[in-house]
Amino acid sequence: MSYFVYTPFGRATPMRRMREFFDEDIPFSERNVIVPIDVRAEDDDFVITALVPGLKPEDLNIQVINETVTLSGELNFASDEKANFIHKECPNGKFRRTITLPSTLDASKAEANVENGVLTLRIPKAEESKPKTIKVSVAK
Repeated sequence: MSYFVYTPFGRATPMRRMREFFDEDIPFSERNVIVPIDVRAEDDDFVITALVPGLKPEDLNIQVINETVTLSGELNFASDEKANFIHKECPNGKFRRTITLPSTLDASKAEANVENGVLTLRIPKAEESKPKTIKVSVAK
């Protein structure tokens, strides 16, 4: 004969464990730093906007290959390593975001600037990926 203890809350245990996992404070230094981005398509180019608070332009790397854009860098908020934080959300660490766009890009004409912690990257579409108008003539 086997012994089984029934508990009406038995099924809730996995959910409780998951909730406890997400309620834990994991320091951001142990997580991947995620830089939020927006990508907007315009007629002749793509505009990528990324939030990079406190990042200097020389600490940001941008690479464009064909239709792929990679943003990378390292966020370092000044903080005392020995400080006894009650709560910490300011991320420290390296980040890397790769975006694949639907058209080939012309990296030689790309422009990037950082203002108030916002990176704006404008990359024109390559000529071969822009729509072309073909004139149709009547056969004689």
